[in-house]
Amino acid sequence: MVRVAVDGMGGDHGPSVIVEGVVMAANDFKHLEIVLVGQQNILKAELNKHKVLGGKITIVEATEVVGMGETPVAALKKKKNSSISICVDLLQKKEVDAAMSAGNTGAMVAASLLNLGMLPGVKRPGIAITIPTLHGMCVTLDVGANLNPSAYELFQYAIMADVFTKNVIKKKRPSIGLLNIGEEESKGTDVLKGAYKLLRESSLNFIGNIEGRDFFTGKADCIICDGFVGNVCLKMIESVLETSILLVNRELHKNPISAIGAWFLKPALANLRRDTNYEEAGGAPLLGVNGNVIISHGISSARAIRNAIRVAGELVTTQVNEQIVEAMTPYLNPSVANSSRNSLAE
Repeated sequence: MVRVAVDGMGGDHGPSVIVEGVVMAANDFKHLEIVLVGQQNILKAELNKHKVLGGKITIVEATEVVGMGETPVAALKKKKNSSISICVDLLQKKEVDAAMSAGNTGAMVAASLLNLGMLPGVKRPGIAITIPTLHGMCVTLDVGANLNPSAYELFQYAIMADVFTKNVIKKKRPSIGLLNIGEEESKGTDVLKGAYKLLRESSLNFIGNIEGRDFFTGKADCIICDGFVGNVCLKMIESVLETSILLVNRELHKNPISAIGAWFLKPALANLRRDTNYEEAGGAPLLGVNGNVIISHGISSARAIRNAIRVAGELVTTQVNEQIVEAMTPYLNPSVANSSRNSLAE
């Protein structure tokens, strides 16, 4: 049995959507036990609206809530009994195997760093997302945890993305691309040039620099970038996917003839919406911290919450963190460290 702590108070839509997603997960994944964290009277009232067919749901009281607009560290210091703090505290005490929140992202990252620390050898955490491409799902890391990483931290992101993609996306030897303003090795900032050298000299399946236009082509199974660029790309991708579907629908309903065509295209459009829907990914793992942490979008629907809990369970059962430590170890010995420093100094 895998135990997952879920922040019952986070997200833009409040506890009703979170609880609905928790019930869906409990009914669909019998190997998961869900610990719902938050204000007990509110969560109990929401749970009573649903029928739990299987699985197990328990409630742990948390009297405070970190608001979506609050400053993360200040809020955590002030609200020590917040649902986010309690979720991470349960994980730190090993009373659960994973923690998930759709609440304040900065607070979840900060709480994880403060209470869990980093995996051995990992410098900074990164948020990984999966996006649909012409050749299956692609993992992008980082999309918001580290806005100004070093070259070595970008290199470590590539190692973590490689491990996650192998174990969760099930690709045997993922190709790795470094997001840049051009494909040439000489392009980009000093940090990107340094990361390029480290990746080229590693055993990873590094295919070189890739550009923004390569996001949806499937050219790379893993896209590595800093958190600032990654977050901008994430928000743009969400908008592009949804807007594209709306534009197609609008054109198909402009006249009676195209409307008839739309009726025949309905199954294909439904499949397109499903394949590009963020709900199917559910949540993004915070890789690098010493614990299994999932961060979900604030606008998450019940289905997205359900799938975020599923991903949390997958992180535990596939032992992603243990494999990250194993993959990182060869690059931590003195000779490799000196080689890395020399590469960056060139």
